[in-house]
Amino acid sequence: MKQLYAIGVDFGTESGRALLVDISTGQEIATYVTPYTHGVMDEVLVHSGLKLERDWALQHPGDYMEVLVQSIPRVLSEAKVSPEQIIGIGIDFTACTMMPLDAGGTPLCLTEEWRDHPHSWVKLWKHHAAQDEANRINEAAVSRGEKFLARYGGKLSSEWMLAKSLQILNEAPELYEQAVLFMEAADWVVMQLTGQLARSSCTAGYKASWHKREGYPSKAFLHSLDPRIENLIETKLRGPVKPLGSKAGGLTESMAAMTGLLPGTAVAVANIDAHAMVPAVSVVTPGKLVLAMGTSTCHLILSDKEVTGEGICGVVEDGIIPGYYGYEAGQSAVGDIFAWYVNEAVPEYVRRKAADERLGIHEWLEKEAAHYAPGQSGLLALDWWNGNRSVLMDADLSGVMLGLTLQTKPAEIYRALLEATAFGTRAIIDAFTDSGVEVQELYACGGLPQRNRLLMQIYADVTGKEIKVADTVQTAAFGAAMFGAVAAGKDHGGYDNIVEASKAMARVREETFKPIEAHVRVYDQLYKEYKELHDYFGRANGVMKRLKSLRSSL
Repeated sequence: MKQLYAIGVDFGTESGRALLVDISTGQEIATYVTPYTHGVMDEVLVHSGLKLERDWALQHPGDYMEVLVQSIPRVLSEAKVSPEQIIGIGIDFTACTMMPLDAGGTPLCLTEEWRDHPHSWVKLWKHHAAQDEANRINEAAVSRGEKFLARYGGKLSSEWMLAKSLQILNEAPELYEQAVLFMEAADWVVMQLTGQLARSSCTAGYKASWHKREGYPSKAFLHSLDPRIENLIETKLRGPVKPLGSKAGGLTESMAAMTGLLPGTAVAVANIDAHAMVPAVSVVTPGKLVLAMGTSTCHLILSDKEVTGEGICGVVEDGIIPGYYGYEAGQSAVGDIFAWYVNEAVPEYVRRKAADERLGIHEWLEKEAAHYAPGQSGLLALDWWNGNRSVLMDADLSGVMLGLTLQTKPAEIYRALLEATAFGTRAIIDAFTDSGVEVQELYACGGLPQRNRLLMQIYADVTGKEIKVADTVQTAAFGAAMFGAVAAGKDHGGYDNIVEASKAMARVREETFKPIEAHVRVYDQLYKEYKELHDYFGRANGVMKRLKSLRSSL
């Protein structure tokens, strides 16, 4: 019997990767990473060199196509697998990562007319320059008593589709009028692969306020924001919203030629990267919180009921696993915070010591930080270096560290930053629990759990819960491949639904991280202090917003 495979393509913040998976066993056969040539544009625009304003984060859509034409042929070549053995492709993406398109589906940034205009480019998920628009949307929704707002914790994020669309209208009305479609990058890549416009119920539900039964926010609400945007849904967000696991279409002749696959190969409806990780770690039932940990962290859990509450970034029916409500919360920066410290604040002697011991700087700091007991450093930090996604949903917030002295060491600061992100996760767990969504178990996946054992032990100690870890580094790509197998269907050697695929393919490590009781007691005390700081700076004192306003005015 011919061995069959699926390919998952994961589009991250800095690179994209293709993963070839044996669909009968879940064995990872080959993977290939393609770094984005243009990276993240957060200071200047490519080509023109135009200086970008603060809180912008743009990307080049050509980088996404490069991932497809570089990574897919490489995994086929490395694995020595023939195109006939590939039954399906799935993709996942950071979100909301959106772009404006012309009538032919070409991103406006790739046209001569618009390429030097910042608003024509892809707005990456961490583009936070639409906070004023998010504030306006939230104020209007509250004043009108809009029902949809409660499903997103009472606030829509500046990262999401509606705020970014409104920012384009406010700051570049001529470009807004020129754009025929606004699309998630995830859906745009699927359209390149298949030639079909198919919006994902996952991206639409979590990032564009779409509801399975009620649709998008009403035209009347959009009109209340600005009469010019009242037809946004029928015009720029038009197109069928298809459920996860369904087939978006077959691979086109031209894309088949570029990727080395067969025309007609099944392509799944797109997924959000973190959401694809849930079935990839075997979670297909309620009560199990998945921590998708990377540059940021998404917290995802299933429930058989729909509830609302502060800090829930979105609840979407069938949004992750069919038959359940999928809940999302998140932290806007986790790995990015650790990277900031290493790149911007670590003293030179640490770099020399790490080099002498032939360790990476993160590895050296982790080793040294492990020598400290909880509370020993006397430090406490708030994890808001990139704003707060949950539970406060405010991109204007910023980081804090207390307790620094002339004796403070770099490893102590590093450990305090690790602990801060764990406290942020505990705050999210509390928000879920307070809303009536029970959290029984924790599962961790993504790049961070694979690399930093101290981090995972701290998370277990801070939350007081055992943590299971995915048995793959490429969890998102693995989940995407599973959805590719589902898009192909059982008649073509795949699976009829994602639950079947998860049971056959998903794996977690035997080793888990268990909380250490003595550490739990200390972290309980520190968490109380964290919560006081959290509520003081996040709710009671607007100093962070005033500082940001002053900075922006200069």
